[in-house]
Parts: sequence; structure tokens; C-alpha cells
Amino acid sequence: MAKMSLDRYVHYYERWIANHDSKQKALQDFRLVQAVHLKKLDKKYRQTNPILSFVTEAWQEIIQCRRVLQWSYAYGFYIPENEDGKRRFFEYLQGEAECGLEKFHRCAEVELEEHVNADRSTEDFIKFRARVVQLTVVVRNYFKNLVRAMENDLSEIRSCGDYWSCDLCTYVNDCSSTMCVMCSSESPLPAEF
Repeated sequence: MAKMSLDRYVHYYERWIANHDSKQKALQDFRLVQAVHLKKLDKKYRQTNPILSFVTEAWQEIIQCRRVLQWSYAYGFYIPENEDGKRRFFEYLQGEAECGLEKFHRCAEVELEEHVNADRSTEDFIKFRARVVQLTVVVRNYFKNLVRAMENDLSEIRSCGDYWSCDLCTYVNDCSSTMCVMCSSESPLPAEF
């Protein structure tokens, strides 16, 4: 039993540390973006700082989400083991948020580098901007839902029939929602459900 308890602690601690390290790396990368990349983008695409503010906003969101994800592992550790429904729901929300953040972070990092260092068209840059702005909003919503669930001690847990899963983004919505909270697609449930 002691080994199981220790393994559980190590599991959560390692993920806490990994997200702490990812947050620190994101902070360093953000400093590089501010000091070097924004100037290069400004010169290359002749974009003004207000137009390039989407890059700054995206990196600030990544850093904040890394902080939330880091501390969500501390929260998860303290969910009682006998509250299986809460734990599974929390792990689902946490997994969705983490998956969205990884995709977003990769986009902000890798695709930004491509635009800074490679010959890309202005049209490609405009598409990149739209993608980053959209991902910023989606990831922000994932994390708002995760934080709200933690703040409410996962009170959303009710019977399984009280939710529907979005066909587009797989977010689990309350049955009273007629549109997905995450991506705004319509509920597949009949209105009288």
C-alpha cells in the first residue's frame, strides 16, 4: 500500500515538474519572441506592433495555461480515490486542456519560427495569424472550463445522462446546452431532451 501511495505521489509530482519546466521554457521563448522575432516579423511583413500583438497574446496565454496545468496536478492529487466519477471527469478536462495547449504551443513555436526564418508569403502569414488567434480562444476556453470545474470542486458531476459529447471537438457539455461551450457547434440532442 505504501508503494502504491508513493507511486501515485511520484506520478503527480513528475507531471507538476514537467509543466513547471515547460512554463519556464515558454517564458524564455517569450523573451526571445519579444526581443528578436517581433522585430523580424515587423520588418519582413511590414506589420505594425498592434497587428503583431496576437503573437504576444498567444505566448502570454501559453505561459498562463502552463501555470494552471502545473497546479492542476496538485489539485488532482487531492481528489479522493473513492470519488471515481470526479477523478475521471477531472482527468478528462485536464487531458482536453493539455492536448489543446500542446497543439497551440507547437503552432506558436514552430510555425512562428517558420515565418521568422523562412520565405513565406504575406498570405501565409495572415493564415497563420488567424490560426493562432483561433487557437488562443479555444485553449483559453478549455482552461476556463478546467479552472471553473476545480473552483466548483467538480460539482458538474451528475448522472451520465446529463451530458452530451460534441461530435466536432469532443467536449462534454451539459444537456441543457444547445450549443457546444467549446466550439459552438449545435447539440445532437433533441430540444426537448
